[in-house]
Order: sequence, then C-alpha cells, then structure tokens
Amino acid sequence: MKFEVGDKVVVRLTNEDGLVTEILSDKMVMVEVRGVKFPAYTDQLDFPYFKMFSKQKLVPEKKAPAKVFVDQVPKEKPRDLPKKAPNGVWLTFMPQYETDDFGDEVVSLLKIYLHNQNAEAYGFHYQLRYFGNTDFELKNQVMAYQDFYLHDIPFANLNDSPQWHVDFNLLQPDRKRAPHYETLVKLKPKQVFQKIQDLQKKADPFFSYQLFKDYPEAVEEETVELGRLAAAGFKVYPASQARQHLPPARTVVDLHIEKLTDNWKNMSNAEILQLQVDEFEKYYELALAHQQPMLTIIHGVGSGRLRDEVHDILRHRKPVKSFVNQYDPRYGYGATEIYFNY
Repeated sequence: MKFEVGDKVVVRLTNEDGLVTEILSDKMVMVEVRGVKFPAYTDQLDFPYFKMFSKQKLVPEKKAPAKVFVDQVPKEKPRDLPKKAPNGVWLTFMPQYETDDFGDEVVSLLKIYLHNQNAEAYGFHYQLRYFGNTDFELKNQVMAYQDFYLHDIPFANLNDSPQWHVDFNLLQPDRKRAPHYETLVKLKPKQVFQKIQDLQKKADPFFSYQLFKDYPEAVEEETVELGRLAAAGFKVYPASQARQHLPPARTVVDLHIEKLTDNWKNMSNAEILQLQVDEFEKYYELALAHQQPMLTIIHGVGSGRLRDEVHDILRHRKPVKSFVNQYDPRYGYGATEIYFNY
C-alpha cells in the first residue's frame, strides 16, 4: 500500500489517526500522531476510509459466517435491462448495508454484476485476484441487454487492492472480430470509498466501471517473408540454431550505474533506475535462453530501491524457482542470487 505526504492514516496497532509527513523509503514513512512524529512501516498503516464506514466496534464481534463455496452461491434470475442504444459492458458494484450494534448503517459487502448493455451476447472468464493470486473465478455467458450476478466480496477486502480480470469472447464467432478481449479493473481503496460516499449523498444504489463499449475488430497479423529479409542483409537462422547466435550470457551481472554508462552524472534518478532495470531484464532473458541454472545480480545496498525493483519483478516470473539476498563475502548484502526451474 503506497502513501503520499499529507495522507491521513490509521495506525493498526493503536487504532489512532495520524498524518504522513515524510516518505522515508518504499516501505517506511514518517507519521505524526497527536503532535508526535515517528517512523512506521507502511504495512503497519491503513487508510482511514474503512474505519469511517465500518466504525470500530466496542463490543465483541459476531462469529464470522460459515464459508460459502462457489457451488453454494444462490443463483439470481437474470434481469432484463431497459432496451436502449448499445452502451457497452460494465462491471457494477452494489453496496449492501447492515445496522451495527449502535444503530448505525454501515457497508458490510459489495454485490458484483456484469451489465451487458450491448445487442450481442458474450462468453466470459471472470477472475478476482489479490496480490496476484486468484481468489474467485467463474466462466459463463451474459446475454444481450441483461445483467449477470457474479458474487459478493466483504467490504473489508477493499484494503487488499483487489483486481478484476475479465476475458470476453463472442458466442457467435465472427472472423472479422477478435477471438477474445481481455480487460482489467484495478481500483485504489481511496477511489472506491469516494464512490461509496458519493452514492450515499445522491442515494444511488450502485456504481459502475465500463469494461468496453464495442467489442474489438480482429487484428490482421503481418507476415514476414524471410527471403526478403535475407536479401536486405538481415541474418536469418533456423530456429534450432537460434541459441548459438545469441549474445553471450553472464552468471554475474553488476548493475552499478558507473559500470553501465559513462554519462550517468547527467542522468536523473528515474533514468538511472530504468537503465539498471533494462540491463537486468536483458541478462535475465539471456540466462533463460542459455538455460543457466542460476544468475547473480549485484545491485548494491544503497537505499534498496533497485533491489526492491528487481525482487518485485522476480516474484512474478514463473521460471524463477527461488531467489535470495543473503550475506556474501564478495558482495555483502548487495547481491541477489536467482535460481531457475526449467
């Protein structure tokens, strides 16, 4: 969860309100609480919006309801939307309210729907993900001018930055149209809480995000004639010989900027970081192409920004079996060892 200077926050341990006064690093900020400033890790802080809507209970909470599995979710009858000019497909969120022990109305969960306001039907593959992991998925069809109930999510889950992935296809295939269309909705908690505040002011029942207006046309793939490329002076090799013509790989790559360019003094911090990441990507791909068992990346200690950037990339790469940043007499804590799984 990322914060900015001036953001209002809640300290999880004490449930006290505070204010971010300084960004110390990607994982730590300076917080002021009742006139006292102290450093805090970002995972110890929350935005105050969930507290505003749910209100901390002063009495013991009720037992959580039993877990409901996909095949136990009650099916809702599809409802026909008013027929009007086609206006795309939307992902719709409908807040559900309940009265707490103090008689206040709070948001308990969100019901999620697909609204098809187009004159054609689609198949879809829906996925809800948290931190890259799929929490719920469903394959089904949504008819023309109808909505489709997907599922519910607890209101508290908005603090975990959920992502909604939907892959659409035409139920009646058309060669002139794309075989499928994938879309993503990624919302920040602050955006959703503001939407709910607006709903309460306007007394509206739901808010929506458009996934697409018109289903896309097919994209014609360009064919390349290898004979013409060779005649133009390009080197063309059989696929079986491609690896032997690749640039040499390295088992150790030093990303210190002075090792990569002589003009680094004229570069901004963002430009330096981008050059270092590009160099890492280059030798990461070469290591895979040459099927190296491991690769060592020297990123230095410094502020840890380059190390964190490299680690974030590695967490989402399937060929990476494991990686470790441990003490080494050659590099100290300034290097990460990557092990591959082929």
